[in-house]
Amino acid sequence: MVPSSRENSKLLRLRRIRGQVEAVERALENEIGLSDVLELIAGARDALSGLLAELLDDYIRTYIVDSSEAEQASAAVELLDLIRSYLR
Repeated sequence: MVPSSRENSKLLRLRRIRGQVEAVERALENEIGLSDVLELIAGARDALSGLLAELLDDYIRTYIVDSSEAEQASAAVELLDLIRSYLR
């Protein structure tokens, strides 16, 4: 199956995040200043948060907004369970 353009977008974001994490690794190996390392880490964290938000948005639009009432209830329960498990 060929990934959709939205899936390709997510994969591209993930590759960029991998590059950001590798930059953190190089910074630590080269013992650059703490503020620079923290800035790199914050950038990677923000990029991961953005990807998380995009994934949640896609899930909500696909399984809650654009589905039948019965499917909405099931998807909402699943989403709430996922959110609870990650907020622990």
